[in-house]
Amino acid sequence: MTQNEDLSDVEAVLRGEIDRFEGIVARWEGPLVNLAWRYTRNEALAEEMAQEAFLHCFRKLRQWRRDAEFSTWLFALAINVYRSILRKRRPQIEEETALEVLAGACSTEAELLEDEQNEIVRRAVTYLPETYRDAIIIYHFDEMDLATTASRLGLPEGTVKARLHRGRKLLKERLEKVLK
Repeated sequence: MTQNEDLSDVEAVLRGEIDRFEGIVARWEGPLVNLAWRYTRNEALAEEMAQEAFLHCFRKLRQWRRDAEFSTWLFALAINVYRSILRKRRPQIEEETALEVLAGACSTEAELLEDEQNEIVRRAVTYLPETYRDAIIIYHFDEMDLATTASRLGLPEGTVKARLHRGRKLLKERLEKVLK
C-alpha cells in the first residue's frame, strides 16, 4: 500500500499540490533518520541529514523514473546525500586514535562488555571507505537482504557481495589493531 501512497503523493506534488509532500515525509522520515544515524551515531546530525535528503528528494522528484519502487529511489538518493555530507564533515581525528579513545573510554578492564564492543564496531564502520561502509550499513545494520542492499546501492548483487566481504575483512584488520 505504501507504494500506491507514494505514487499518489508524487503525482500530486508534480501537479502542484506541494502540501502532499508531507505524506512522503511522514512515511519515510523515521527510516531516513534511522539510516543517517547508522552513518553518524549522532541523533541531531542524523535528523539534519535526513532533512537534507528530503530537500534533494523534493527538488529531484521528476527524476524518479518509476522503474523501481519509490522507496528504493529515495534511499539511493539519501545515501548519496549522506555520503556528500560526511565527506564535507569528515572528523579531524585520525581513525585509529578515535577508536582507541573510544575503546579506552568504554572500559578500564581488559575485557569490553558486548554492547561496548558493538558500539566500537559500529563506530569503526563509519571510518570505512564509503564503498564498503554503505554496503555494511544497509546489509548488516538495517538488516536488509542482499537483493535489497544491491537495489538501494544501484549495484549488481555480486558487487555487493564482494564489497561486504572486503569491508568485513578491512573492519576486522582495523579492529584487531585497536583491540589487541
